[in-house]
Amino acid sequence: MNTLLGATRYMIYLAVLGALLAAVTILIYGFAEAVQLILTTIESGEISRKGAKALALEFIEIIDLFLLGTVFFIVGLGLYELFIDSDVPVPPWLAIKTLDDLKNKLVGVVILVLAVLFLGQVVTWDGERDLMGYGIAIALVIAALTWFLGGKSSK
Repeated sequence: MNTLLGATRYMIYLAVLGALLAAVTILIYGFAEAVQLILTTIESGEISRKGAKALALEFIEIIDLFLLGTVFFIVGLGLYELFIDSDVPVPPWLAIKTLDDLKNKLVGVVILVLAVLFLGQVVTWDGERDLMGYGIAIALVIAALTWFLGGKSSK
């Protein structure tokens, strides 16, 4: 029975493969969007002040895609390290030894994604929409996640 239960950890391969495929898909899509945006910008040949703001927003949205791809990659790699093989050659900052390590890394990236989302709203702000509620909501989520991280690290 112990052998059977020990072997069930390999079911995590499904989650690892799914997360890594999602990461690759999102990263390739983000790269294709960046190339397309660059080519379109070069072809148009003119960037006005208003156009530069719109261009910046589009690149921020592409960065958001890259960050989401990174989240999926970290999940896939972390699950692999935790359940399959802990000797994966990764940089020290990406080494995941416990489930809390994985959660902490994910929370850090989620905070960054939220900050990028808010930055996108600020860049496109037309002066009419009220960004305060949106900003406060994001700030509260980031504060809660930071508190979560601080509580975990102090234990």
